[in-house]
Amino acid sequence: MDGWCLEGVGANGDSVMLPLLRFPFVVGRDPTCDLAIASVETSRHHARFEQDVGGRLRLTDLDSGNGTFVNRVPIQGSTLLDDGDVLHFGVTEYRLRHADARMLALMAPTNDLKTVLVGRTSALSEHFLVEERAFTRMLQSREVAVAMQPIVRVSDGCLRAFEVLGRGCVAGLPDGPVALFALAMRLGREAELSELFRWAGVSAAASFAPSTTLFVNAHPNEMFKEPFYRSIALLRAMLPSASLVVEVHESAVTRVADMRTMATRLAAWDVQFAYDDFGAGQARLLELAEAPPHFVKFDMALIRGIDRATHAKRQLVGQLVHIVHDVGATALAEGVETAAEAACCVAMGFDLIQGFLTGRPAMGDALRAYPPDYASPELIAVTTALRAPPSRD
Repeated sequence: MDGWCLEGVGANGDSVMLPLLRFPFVVGRDPTCDLAIASVETSRHHARFEQDVGGRLRLTDLDSGNGTFVNRVPIQGSTLLDDGDVLHFGVTEYRLRHADARMLALMAPTNDLKTVLVGRTSALSEHFLVEERAFTRMLQSREVAVAMQPIVRVSDGCLRAFEVLGRGCVAGLPDGPVALFALAMRLGREAELSELFRWAGVSAAASFAPSTTLFVNAHPNEMFKEPFYRSIALLRAMLPSASLVVEVHESAVTRVADMRTMATRLAAWDVQFAYDDFGAGQARLLELAEAPPHFVKFDMALIRGIDRATHAKRQLVGQLVHIVHDVGATALAEGVETAAEAACCVAMGFDLIQGFLTGRPAMGDALRAYPPDYASPELIAVTTALRAPPSRD
């Protein structure tokens, strides 16, 4: 018969599972409790588990001195629980898990699991993430949103490609990709989130721009592994009419042998790749020669305020653009926000520009602002001014 267990974290950091084999199940400091927690923050009889109608668990606070918390929110009286809820008895933390009969048998309790020793502290521990259940549900239901940001040509200001930018859209989870990936990192699920964002982007592009060029991102933790290659092959099968470009984070570029293997495997599916965040850490000049990409995206930290940078910095960035061209790659300036920055990028020889100046990320109906014949009026104004003969006044 299926049942329930509490997952805790031992002193050595290992997971400890305690089955709830009988009800009511009492938690407290008293040694006679079903779970005795040796902590001054725990009351003698702190809380009680009981089975409710339908097999759900009900947790009741027994007027404890330091409170009983469900998902870091204090309960008043009693509340029904769900699989994955994070529980605190005082400051001691557990996660509730539904377990089948076989798993429960393997977790037969021993005397050393009955009593848990806890150091004295006044803060709630954070071994488990309250957001884990919502995050898992998001991955399983593929419930994410994507924005598309245009990438335009310097030569004529016309649309060249879109970059797929993932967004959260689930209540209780962050919206921004940085915060979502920080959460994914704590759960060890960065690769799954990265793959989901790519899938969502290609799915969206299939309806509004099936023949476009899409730049899709890859997380460093998934690079060069078979699941990563399978995910790219799936994208190609989903949208064979699109041109795909995989952005490789600069931290993965140093693995030259793996980069060469990746280039060969992607080429078999007619998929190109780009070095992302170029110049964020090191310029990676050796890797440019050993495993030349199709595109090089200059990090926005290099581009922001380039018009106000020293002559030496502008000269260095211009030389890097020439090196990129020498290896046969296309140079893309990322993060361009002002006409002055764009003018510098044009003068340095960049081929493509991406940034708020030439097009903000858009979702849903807002993507209609970027039809196939879209051209950035701001960039066209910049290039027109640069080509105009100097005034004789």
